[in-house]
Formats: sequence, structure tokens, C-alpha cells
Amino acid sequence: MFHIVLYEPEIPANTGNIIRLCANTGAHLHLIKPLGFVLDDKKLRRAGLDYHEWVAVQVHDSLGEFIANVKPLRLLALTTKGGRRVSDACFNPQDALLFGPETRGLPTCVLEETGSDNCLYLPMQTQSRSLNLSNTVAVVLYEAWRQLDFAGALVK
Repeated sequence: MFHIVLYEPEIPANTGNIIRLCANTGAHLHLIKPLGFVLDDKKLRRAGLDYHEWVAVQVHDSLGEFIANVKPLRLLALTTKGGRRVSDACFNPQDALLFGPETRGLPTCVLEETGSDNCLYLPMQTQSRSLNLSNTVAVVLYEAWRQLDFAGALVK
């Protein structure tokens, strides 16, 4: 299933929400240091409720370490500077979806290394700056999973 990669996340409640999201979708969660919180932060636990036991959160010292150890099929960066809409991308189950820190987004050097074809964006109103991190991860992850016909999901 997909790899959700949070590059230097800053807000524990957002990461807690994403833990819960990963538990419910089967995605793997990776955090790239430095973190703006400690992993036992009560805000992180509160937002993630009791879902921490269902998600193996991996912490990596750098993005390079994540890539070397996990070897994702592709690294797709989500950025307001992206050249392709998320809805125009074709996702694969072993893709890594990379999201930047809440207050500053992904650095230019990371976007350049990822390559413009792999930089995606979510449409917003022209006067908007950005969406909340956990909301963005949810929208992107569900679009990617939808393209796989929600593989592994409970069928009703």
C-alpha cells in the first residue's frame, strides 16, 4: 500500500490525525526528522486516539535514508508549486506521497530532486495559500486509493 511521508512535521495533532487515516486506509506512515514534537506528545495521542497500535510509524533521519531503506516505486511531492493536479496523476500501490512541514512546505531542493513531473497540487481558490496538512493527506490518499478501487477495503 501507499507510503505517506511527512517531511519535518511540526504539529502533533496533524500527525495524530494522519496516524488515524493511515490505520483506516492501510497506508504506511514515515516521519522525516527533525520533528516539531516528541512521539509521546499527548496532542499526538489524542488526535490518533487508539489507532497507534494499528500503524507502524517509522522515523527516518533524512529523506535520503527513507528512500534508501524503503525504495518506493516513485516519490510524489505534494506542493502548491506542483505542475500537475492530483486528479491527473496515475497512482501505483507502492508510491510514496511526500508532504512538507505545515508552516513552510517542502524546500526547493527537495522539489528539484523529486522532479517537476512528480510534483502534484490540489486545486484551490486563487487567493488561498494552502490547505491543512492532515486534510491534504486525506484528499490525496483517498484519490490514490480510489484509483486502485479501494484495494483491501471492507466491501459493503
